[in-house]
Amino acid sequence: MAEAGKKRRISHANSNPARSNSVTNRQTAPGADGTAEEGRMEGSILRITLKNFLTYDYTEVYPGPNLNMIVGANGTGKSSIVCAICLGLAGKTAVLGRGDKVGLYVKRGCRKGSIEIELYKHDGNLVVNREIHMENNQSLWMMNGKQCNQKAVEEAVKNLHIQVSNLCQFLPQEKVGEFAKMSKIELLEATEKSVGPPEMYEYHCELKNFRNRERELENILKEKANFLDKAKQRNERNKHDVNRYYEMKRHLDVIELLEKKKPLLEYETTRKELEGVKKEREEAKKQLLALKHTQAPMMRKIQQIDEQLKPIETQLKAKTVQIKEASLKCKQKQDQLDRKHKEIDDIKQTFRLRQMEEEDHQKRITNTRLIIEDLKAELAEVGDQPDLTPKINGVNTELRRIQVERARNEGVKSDLSREKDTVWVESRGSEKKLNDMNNIMKAKEEKLQGRHRDTHTALQWLRQNRELFAGNVYEPMMLVINVKDHRFAKYVESHIPFHDLRAFVFQRKDDMEKFMTEVRDKKNLRVNSISAPEDSWSKQQPSRNIESLRHLGFFTYLRELFDAPDEVMSYLCQQYKVHDVPVGTEQTKAMISTVIEQPNLRVFYTTDERYMLKRSFYSKHISTSNSTLHTSQYLSITVDAEEKRQLEQQVQTCRSKLREIDEQLKALQNETGALDRSENEMLAEKKKLSEQKGKKRQLEQKISAKQDSLRQMEQSVVNLQDIEEETQKKIASVNSQKVAIVTAFMTQMKLRAKLTIEKVYLALEMVGLTAEKAKLESDCREGAHEHKSLDQKCVRLEERKIQLIEQCKELLRRAKTICRMQADESLPEDLRNVVDAVWTQFFLLIIVELPDTLDEIEAMLNEERSRAECFTGLSESVVDEYNRREQEIKHLDKDLEEQTNTLNAYRQKISGAKERWLNPLKQLVEQINDKFSDFFRSMQCAGEVDLHTENEEEYDKYGIRIRVKFHSHTQLHELTPYHQSGGERSVSTMLYLMALQELNRCPFRVVDEINQGMDPINERRVFDIVVRTACKETTSQYFFITPKLLQNLQYADEMTVLCVHNGTNMLPPTQWDERTFIKRRLRRKARA
Repeated sequence: MAEAGKKRRISHANSNPARSNSVTNRQTAPGADGTAEEGRMEGSILRITLKNFLTYDYTEVYPGPNLNMIVGANGTGKSSIVCAICLGLAGKTAVLGRGDKVGLYVKRGCRKGSIEIELYKHDGNLVVNREIHMENNQSLWMMNGKQCNQKAVEEAVKNLHIQVSNLCQFLPQEKVGEFAKMSKIELLEATEKSVGPPEMYEYHCELKNFRNRERELENILKEKANFLDKAKQRNERNKHDVNRYYEMKRHLDVIELLEKKKPLLEYETTRKELEGVKKEREEAKKQLLALKHTQAPMMRKIQQIDEQLKPIETQLKAKTVQIKEASLKCKQKQDQLDRKHKEIDDIKQTFRLRQMEEEDHQKRITNTRLIIEDLKAELAEVGDQPDLTPKINGVNTELRRIQVERARNEGVKSDLSREKDTVWVESRGSEKKLNDMNNIMKAKEEKLQGRHRDTHTALQWLRQNRELFAGNVYEPMMLVINVKDHRFAKYVESHIPFHDLRAFVFQRKDDMEKFMTEVRDKKNLRVNSISAPEDSWSKQQPSRNIESLRHLGFFTYLRELFDAPDEVMSYLCQQYKVHDVPVGTEQTKAMISTVIEQPNLRVFYTTDERYMLKRSFYSKHISTSNSTLHTSQYLSITVDAEEKRQLEQQVQTCRSKLREIDEQLKALQNETGALDRSENEMLAEKKKLSEQKGKKRQLEQKISAKQDSLRQMEQSVVNLQDIEEETQKKIASVNSQKVAIVTAFMTQMKLRAKLTIEKVYLALEMVGLTAEKAKLESDCREGAHEHKSLDQKCVRLEERKIQLIEQCKELLRRAKTICRMQADESLPEDLRNVVDAVWTQFFLLIIVELPDTLDEIEAMLNEERSRAECFTGLSESVVDEYNRREQEIKHLDKDLEEQTNTLNAYRQKISGAKERWLNPLKQLVEQINDKFSDFFRSMQCAGEVDLHTENEEEYDKYGIRIRVKFHSHTQLHELTPYHQSGGERSVSTMLYLMALQELNRCPFRVVDEINQGMDPINERRVFDIVVRTACKETTSQYFFITPKLLQNLQYADEMTVLCVHNGTNMLPPTQWDERTFIKRRLRRKARA
């Protein structure tokens, strides 16, 4: 396929004969002299030289200007070339998705490695060299043989439009899945940077900044407009207050005028009142003096009568005291007499009680005699009854049997109760342990909810709708996998990706499809699901017995470290070979060089690391990679499944045993109840027989007791006649005491009567004198009242005179102050004229008719004050605020107009920038869509690319939307990480990149193993499209890395196929000669 006239391409191999890598070019190309070549884009790669880099000791790669197919078995070093391109052009390790430290890319056992990349430029090629030191993860940079820093390299690469961080240009193996995860906005930015004109992305960023500034201006304008509206509204409201303020001011001016005239009128009124008070006081003094001369003789007579009444009052008081003393003594004697009456009544009552007691005693004696006779008659009837002892003995025997039976039942009940308590305690303990295990499972579920809420929501739906599925359905693996020892959880969690740990496992595929339709399509939940293999792998045997690996420190296989349902275990064995992944110890790590030489080991674990081995298909050379194990996040919460099963079985056993014991106890209780009823019947019969047997003896005892009681009652009979005589003697003694008390009582009564008569005589004398005095006082009372009235009037008038004098002075001073007169200025005689003179200056400005009386002035003042008080909350500041805000509104109107003009000018500027950006962008997207749609139509599928936005003015929301359809019966669906399968996403990604190829302004594009998930039909179609597109003269350089190619593919002469080999038998680079190889092959073919 090499073109005639092209120079032979030089290939180099590893100089180490024991282990080497080599890259063979199937198309010849120009040498490494850096000369210009027609058809190459500036920035395309001419040469890649690697030394001690990943799997390479030393090699040089010369890619062609168009499509470069890098082919080789897994582990040979294809992706190492991709890593070299990225790191050699100042890319970040995060772009590759491998090790995060650049030192990890140096070949194992070497201290440093280097990458040298030669880039084509019209004015002289650019050679970038990066030397990586493993110890400190530092790099030394050189450009064209001169030392520089990383920043200079990044700037030079940027000037050549190389973007290794852009997935549209550089898509490494570990980032293939992330392309479909890019948002529409991210895809647009990546596309702009990759295929758009240099200024397109800058215009986009500028537009976003313009839009942000426009929002700021709009907000400022809106705030100012709102502020202006509010200011106008407030001033409109304040305008009414200003008018009310001026109206209030007019009322206050009138009040001021009235208050100036009021004190002058008050002074004149008070002065006139003072003159009248003086005249009235002189007249009252004259009347008081005449009244005193008229009443003098009667007052002297009243004094004489008062002197006569004093001794009579003294005698009356003495007689009253003596009468009280006599009355007190009479009352005391009366009380003594009453007590004697009561004493006689008590003696009689005591005698009556003794009589009644004796009558009752005689009645009891009679009743006792009757009872004795009745008992004797009953005793005579009972004498001939038969012997009841045999019957009683039979009843006792039956009672003893019942007691023995009951004691036996009680013993059995006691044993059953103790057994029940023991079983109950055991059951409670087991249930507690089981609940603790369930709580641990709940903690795992909470972790799932925190990490992936959609999966947890789908889990709740599954638990509510499990009956919809015909086969077994298992909750997410992380909930059903139970690691036997939490120390081993890190191995299992490191081996099984999280997207499978949160996946639901189905026994039947139709159940899985039904589930995904419900939760993914209808509920729009992002969930993963897995269908278990039809043939079980859960019991699959490992390739080697673990005993044969124990000398290397391996103690078990990964499958033995955890429990899982059969379908889940079967899937893990088939997909991740957990039955064939050994787990080792520190001894394994110490013997790592021996371990990696063992056959059939692809993945294994040491205490803290995971090792992956790749063997070359050709040379059997082994390449290793290791990674540190992280602490388990989800599976460290472990539950012993066997223990849980035993506990559940134990709880069921205990519950069953408790039910059996309860049934036995219930039967014993019924039997005990029957024995109790039989015993009660026997006891009743025994009691009846015993009563019949002991009735005669009881009757004799009762007769004897009653006779003894009768004798005692007859001996205690009382003589009532003696008691009556003694009672009469007590009454006679009390009556003699009563006679003495009555005699003393009569003496005190006579003394009290005598004293009362004497008191009456004195009272009559006192009444006569008092009547005479009353007559004199009555004659003098009118004169005295008049005298007192005149005296009080004189005092009151004097006080009023003094008060009016002070009031006149104060009113005069106040009137002068209010009227602004000097303190030493005298008031004119004619007050009316003066008042009129004072007010003249005010009425020159305000024509108001003011009243001339105080009442009228007071009424007018009250009216004006009431009107003024209606204007509450008003002050001169209202007017000042109104005027100030009027000026502020004028300034705001002007400022708002300026801001509006600024915003309009800014919008015109945005409109121009939008046209410069959006029109070329639409054309670019249309071109991409045409290519993309053509590619899909050629595959008998459908796909389209459009510019998507919800609001044309939100430039940061613009994005590129990819919609695809792989089946005729479905609709176009947006490309997402969840809706399409892995192969469909790979096809869509590849075709989108191909659609960019002819438009691409980037010098090269790299795509690593994107065809891995494709089915053969789509892979062949995509390959044809790649060849047709990437081999055109107008396209940029293209690197397509793949471990395999289908048979009978269509190739083009413009392609360069780079075959990557490795192994111990590789030729040194100086001995690599393609023509010699071809001649040798032709000779062998001729001999055959």
